[in-house]
Parts: sequence; structure tokens; C-alpha cells
Amino acid sequence: QVQLVESGGGLVQAGGSLRLSCAASGRTFGSYAMGWFRQAPGKEREFVAAIGWRGRSTVYADSVKGRFTISRDNAKNTVYLQMNSLKPEDTAAYYCAFGPRFGIAATSDYQYDYWGQGTQVTVSS
Repeated sequence: QVQLVESGGGLVQAGGSLRLSCAASGRTFGSYAMGWFRQAPGKEREFVAAIGWRGRSTVYADSVKGRFTISRDNAKNTVYLQMNSLKPEDTAAYYCAFGPRFGIAATSDYQYDYWGQGTQVTVSS
């Protein structure tokens, strides 16, 4: 069965860094675009970053551009989100998801079909 497991969340001070990982199984990972989304309490889920199936295309939300970096290691079936210069407004549950097969980086959540359970990121001021 298809499974995505996020890890790496935690509590960090503003200005700090975290690296999220998402381990995938049940699919040919290297054939799919991947994405990261987040949801803060009382807010809708929002797009954070995405990477194409070959890793050549990436796209970021304006709010994280220049601070976050998405990458993938197809040999390890894992997608990463390196988060630097964290701000309190980055506090949210972060989710990874499978995107389009043989697709480029996608920003709309309807383009993603399988989701992980999420990992909590809390940034203190």
C-alpha cells in the first residue's frame, strides 16, 4: 500500500533551522512529483514547495522562497524540506504528498493523491 511518513519536526526558536524528511513506499517514487504543504490551526492547508519527478523543476510559495529548499533522493525514496530562517508564522503541521506521475512541480492540492500523517513544526519567538 502507498505510504508516506514525515519526520524531523519539532520546536525551534525563530531564526533557526529544521530539515523535514518524507519516506515513501508502495509506489515507484522516482516517477512522481512530490510536494510539501502545511496547515496551521484554524487555517486552510497551503502549498509550501514542490519538486518534479526528475528533480529538475522546483516551485515555492512566496512566503518561503529563499528560506526553504526542497530536494529528493530517489535512491532513498525520500523527499526533504530544508527550512532556514524560520519564523513564528511557519508554525504548522507539515505534510508531504505524491503529485502527478511524470509531472513537474505542482502547486494545487487537488493534483496530489496520497498524503502523509504530518509532522509538527513550532517556531517560538
